[in-house]
Amino acid sequence: MTTYLSDLASLVHGQLHGNGEIPITDASTIRDAELGHITFLNDEKYSQDLATSSASAVLAPPNIELNNLPGDLPIITVENVSKSFATIVEHFRPQRHASVNGISAAARVSASAKIGKHVTIYPNAIIGDDVEIGEQSIIHPGACIMAGTRIGANVEIFPNVVIYENTIIGDRCTIHANAVLGAYGFGYDTREGRHIRSAQLGYVVLEADVEIGACTVIDRGTFGATSIGEGTKIDNLVQIAHNVRLGKHNIICAQVGIAGSCSSGQYVVMAGQVGIKDHVHLGNQVKLGAKTGVRHDVPDNVKMFGIPGTPEREQMVRHAAVGKLPEMRKQFKKLQKQVADLEAKLNFREDAA
Repeated sequence: MTTYLSDLASLVHGQLHGNGEIPITDASTIRDAELGHITFLNDEKYSQDLATSSASAVLAPPNIELNNLPGDLPIITVENVSKSFATIVEHFRPQRHASVNGISAAARVSASAKIGKHVTIYPNAIIGDDVEIGEQSIIHPGACIMAGTRIGANVEIFPNVVIYENTIIGDRCTIHANAVLGAYGFGYDTREGRHIRSAQLGYVVLEADVEIGACTVIDRGTFGATSIGEGTKIDNLVQIAHNVRLGKHNIICAQVGIAGSCSSGQYVVMAGQVGIKDHVHLGNQVKLGAKTGVRHDVPDNVKMFGIPGTPEREQMVRHAAVGKLPEMRKQFKKLQKQVADLEAKLNFREDAA
């Protein structure tokens, strides 16, 4: 698809600087842009990268210093660069819509399931007994939704997702490929030298507007719910154990592990590979840096880093001290030598006396 630059400026309601008759065939990042592509620049410090880029045009904010950009490069200025560039990308690569309308004959849908209006169910999806699916939801191929699950409206469940029985999913949730909701929690009692699985009679609840990443697993509660609060976004490869209760609008990055019976407040952020011990509570707006290990409750508005996790200021002091260790080692060895020399002199005087 070829579009003139002036048409793209109109599409994003931007201000065009330069030749609007240049044909544009695609949108790419600066690194990947080729001749005929439009790219974007959010920060002027990366403007030097444009000098070596093959891009034919650039999208930039209005406050950009045009004199710092390549002189002959046409520019479209817009208030929100990321949003406008996304609009242009979608213009060239529109999202694919469902190729199946309604319920595929190749899907296995229980006679007792209740399917809302305008629901799409792809081939090889399995819908169990007494499942309820709200209107305009999409179930992709290979998804397995077990008995008693209730799914809200405008939910999208991608291929090979497994949803165990009695799971509750709110409106507008998105669950990406190979995620598992409702697996048994990792709880065992040891009797007569054998590990016996403890009760796994609970379920999982996702409130509205939750997104679950690919290959993420959320275990069911022991007797009640493992719950994920409204608007929370969970990345790929995350493990959430039984009885966890996450608050609203949390952000949880890849490879986070949350042990059983933990809880969190609102707007908590957990960076990649954070690990949280069981029965820990995180207050509102807590931020945990990558690989932070949390062993105790964390109060509201605290930033923590490190293993074990410590408040940001304390961790910065530790890092500064660690950085000084090589010099301190040299000073220590020097002091050792000075002490040894003094001892030698004292011993010599004692012997001479």
